[in-house]
Amino acid sequence: MSDHYYTNSPQSKNQPQSWTAELRGYKLAFTTDSGVFSKERVDYGTQVLLNAVELADYPAGKLLDVGCGYGPLGLTLAKLDPSRSVEMVDINERALALAQKNAADNQIENVSIYASSLYENVRHQEFAGVFSNPPIRAGKKTVHAVLEEASLHLKKGGYLTIVIQKKQGAPSAQKKMETVFGNVERISLDSGYWILQSQKK
Repeated sequence: MSDHYYTNSPQSKNQPQSWTAELRGYKLAFTTDSGVFSKERVDYGTQVLLNAVELADYPAGKLLDVGCGYGPLGLTLAKLDPSRSVEMVDINERALALAQKNAADNQIENVSIYASSLYENVRHQEFAGVFSNPPIRAGKKTVHAVLEEASLHLKKGGYLTIVIQKKQGAPSAQKKMETVFGNVERISLDSGYWILQSQKK
């Protein structure tokens, strides 16, 4: 059975590759490997999410990328606003090592990258924004845990922003966010990818 990208320690043979991508006007270098999510290119959903985000609309404070993989979302957020600290967490040790390398290779220093199964090891509870391209293959329970527990780690006025395809459960996620936060808005729609956002009131 092949590894899933949400495995703690992928056993698939290392096949590192390096390439560049332009995200929000920044040309970033990435090294990826087998056993991580979207190793060939930056996932289109992540690109749609990044294009929909305006950090000036968020309150002051730290940001959190849940399920950061090799780092395209969190590292781009860190580039967009160097005054903010971005915490990036994932369960996949191989992905975390790559995220660390990619941060160093792109000279991005305002990040903290560490292992956590969703929010398990996240201590800060006053984030201005929580972001996620949630691990769909981990199942609906896991995806909804990303949504539910975000509210415990956001400051008042902070936002949860996620990307999810309609065919992979976006309507269900939208209902869950409405239940948890009392509000939800689809701020972007592109090729079946929904960008959903809720604010902690």
